[in-house]
Formats: sequence, structure tokens, C-alpha cells
Amino acid sequence: MTTQETRTSSQLRRKVIALSIAAALGGFLFGFDSSVINGAVKAIDDDFALGDLPLLSGFVVACALLGCAVGAYFAGRLADRIGRIPVMLIGAGLFLVSSIGSGLAFAVWDLIAWRVIGGLGIGIASVIAPAYIAEIAPKAVRGSLASLQQLAITLGIFAALLSDTLLQGAAGGANEPLWFGADAWRWMFIACAIPALVYGFLAWRLPESPRYLAGKDRRDDARKVLASVIPESEVDDALGDIEKSLREDRENSRTASLRGKMFGLLPVVWVGILLSMFQQLVGINVIFYYSTSLWSSVGFDTTNSGTSFTISVVTSVINVLVTFVAIFFVDKIGRRPLLLTGSAGMVVSLGLMAVAFSQAVVTDGGTPQLPGAWGPLALVGANLFVIFFGATWGPIVWVLLGEIFPNRIRGKALGIAAAAQWLTNFAITETFPALSSFSLAFTYGLYTFFALVSFFFVFFAVPETKGRSLESMDSLKVVRRGSKAAVDEKAAA
Repeated sequence: MTTQETRTSSQLRRKVIALSIAAALGGFLFGFDSSVINGAVKAIDDDFALGDLPLLSGFVVACALLGCAVGAYFAGRLADRIGRIPVMLIGAGLFLVSSIGSGLAFAVWDLIAWRVIGGLGIGIASVIAPAYIAEIAPKAVRGSLASLQQLAITLGIFAALLSDTLLQGAAGGANEPLWFGADAWRWMFIACAIPALVYGFLAWRLPESPRYLAGKDRRDDARKVLASVIPESEVDDALGDIEKSLREDRENSRTASLRGKMFGLLPVVWVGILLSMFQQLVGINVIFYYSTSLWSSVGFDTTNSGTSFTISVVTSVINVLVTFVAIFFVDKIGRRPLLLTGSAGMVVSLGLMAVAFSQAVVTDGGTPQLPGAWGPLALVGANLFVIFFGATWGPIVWVLLGEIFPNRIRGKALGIAAAAQWLTNFAITETFPALSSFSLAFTYGLYTFFALVSFFFVFFAVPETKGRSLESMDSLKVVRRGSKAAVDEKAAA
């Protein structure tokens, strides 16, 4: 390879990385929103007198996830009609309106409405980002670039945590007035407008997906986009593969349906749905949404804001750093080995937490306390869980959702899978307070069980997509183990 070719290849790689980072900022919005509400929830309880209404207080936290599910469900269909970039702009606009509306909310029902609107925007972004990255990234680095979605989520969590702490510190408390007489918790929500504006501006500058352009007979535009991300010598072949796939889709338009013989859906759609559900059923968001009760039970003074901030920062920084493990290895060793490793590690770490909490002693105030070494062991288990999840299931599921579905059903199938993920997230978030009041040992034992089942699910049902073009996914085997059980997704259609 000549010096000029090396320089051109390097420039193309930088261009596709920049495009992928911009698209993945939708994940940043989700991470930012999920942590912002945690910093504001106690002040909201005080302002709107929700202290005696724990279910309503919990719904204020979780309601955005319902909006996420709806937004995710319709995003793929909308993107196939009007394009990926316009849908990104719609998502950014919804989140921008939600952030300002939430900050100005005058009643709890008003706040819930704005949170649901923001959820619609986040759900849209969660679907479009992996789909866009999968369609624009070269197959050799597609996995690493799709992992940026999870990295953006973790960075969003950290940024919101920092923002909340700074605003609360400046006001002297989340429920204290800051600028223009508005309480600090309101400015926490209004601060969400900044990433929404950045995401919208960057999305406006992004080129449209070459697959969408080719599907709309804009061949020259599609070729121009491809030439900006892959070597010129490969453009014609790549465009030819896309156009061949589109012709086959039109000739076999009846197979664009998601319906199949396996409980009414195609096997590959069930794989996507179950991947999404297992990502949440292991209870990862419990660590971020309800960490205060965990740290309190292992002996930390969470009434001290500095201590609480330090503990949360450690966990969020770990979450960010381990995502780079997935980015580095996903295109080297594949998706399946990482998922299997993650499932095994989560079984061990969650099992350790379940055993530790089985030794809890309930205090006079009804709070569980872990005696002796069980407290530190639970803390180790929690951070190991974050490590194994953050390096595997967190980013890899987003990678697979962007590439596992055949082109003809990708938009609709990805929307359903992402909606299932948000609904499962909502279910876990809503049920944890009740389950934990019954038994933390049982709760973490349940999450351990789901982690164990996820191992066998990946082993028997999830295909490897490393190194495959999106156009080759039509012939993908969605059940890998057992020759008699192997199902050709295209035949099943």
C-alpha cells in the first residue's frame, strides 16, 4: 500500500468514526436523562408532596421508559419512510421540548407528560443510532463503531451525575433556588437541553444512510456517501450489493413481514426481542437507579452528598472504562464469545450479591445491614457485575440489534426489539422496590437466574455476525447449535 493509499484509508476511517460518534449521541441523551432524574427525585417528592405516594414517585422515574418503548416501536417504520436523519432530528426536538417542559412543570401530571415526551425522543434515538451506524460503517469495524452507542450512554450517565452535583452544590441543595428563583432540580432538567441541541445540530450535518438513498433511487447520492467512508475501489461493489438486496426485497415484498411460525414471529425477530429483554432482566439499571439503598446497606453514609457522589462516580467511571473492552474486542473475537463471557461473569457476581444479602440483618428502622465481610463482598459483587455487563451485554446487544436483522425487515424488527428492551427496563425499575422490601437475596437471586438463562440462550440461539455484510444477513442461521434445530431465517420467512 502506497503512502497516499494509507493516508486516504486513514482519512476514511476518521470520517466514519466521526459519523458514528455523532449518531451515537442519542445514547448520551438516554444516559443523561436517566441520571438527571435520580438527582432530582427527592426534591420532586418534596415539591409535589409525593412522600406518601411511593408508587407515583416511582412512576415519575420510570414513566419516560414507556415513552421510550413507543418511540422505539415506531422509529424504524418512520425512518424507512422519511429517512434516518429526519427521524434523528425529530428525536432531538422531542427531547429538547421535554427538557424545558420538565424544568417548568407545575404539577406531577405535567412533569410525567413531559417525561413521556422525552422518552419518545430517546426511544427514537435508541433505534436509529445502531441502524444508521450499521448501514454506514465498513463491516470490518462495524462492531466497534456500533459499541459507541453504549459508550455514549455511560458518558451521559456520568455527565448528568456531574451536572446534578454542580447545580445542587451551587444552590445549596436540589430544592433550593438557583437562577431566576427556580429550584436547582428544575435546572437539572433544563440542562438536558444542551445535549439535545448538540445532538440535533450534529444529526442535521450527517449524510443520509446510503441504503435509504439507494432505496429512493438516489444512486448518485448513495455513491457519494459510500465514497466518503470506504475506499473508492470498493464503492461500486458495495453499492451493487445494496441495490441487489433492494431488488430482492421488492421482488419478495411478501417476506418483509415479521410474521413467522414461531409464536407468530420469525425466529430472528424473537432472537432480537430476547436479547433486548435479557439485557435488562439481569437488573443492571437497579445499580444506577437504586444504588443509594445498596450502598447504605453495606455501611456507607449516603446522607453525605460527597460520599454518595464519590461512590456513584466510581461506578459510573468503571462503566465507561469497561465499554472500551467491547470496542476493542468485538471485531476481533466476535459477538458470541463476549456475550457468553459476560453471562458467566454476571452469574458469579450477581450470585455473590445474592449470597451476601442472604446474610443481612434487619435494623430497628427496617433497613438491611450486612455484617462483617459481607458488606464489602456485596460491593465487590456489584462492581464486578457492572464490569462484566459493561464490557459485554451493554454494548454488544446494541451491535447485534443493528446488524442481525435482514435488510427487508430491519427497521420494523429493530423497533420491536428496542421497544421490548424499554418495557423490560420499566418492569425491572418498577418492581425492584417491592422485591427488595420482600428480600434483596431473592431479588438478586432472580437476576442471577436470568443471567444463567441468558448464557444458554446465547449458546443455542444467537448467531455470529462478525465480518458479515448486512446484505448477507438474509441467509443467517438464527439457531447455531444442533443441525436439526438450525433454522434458516430466509426459509422460515
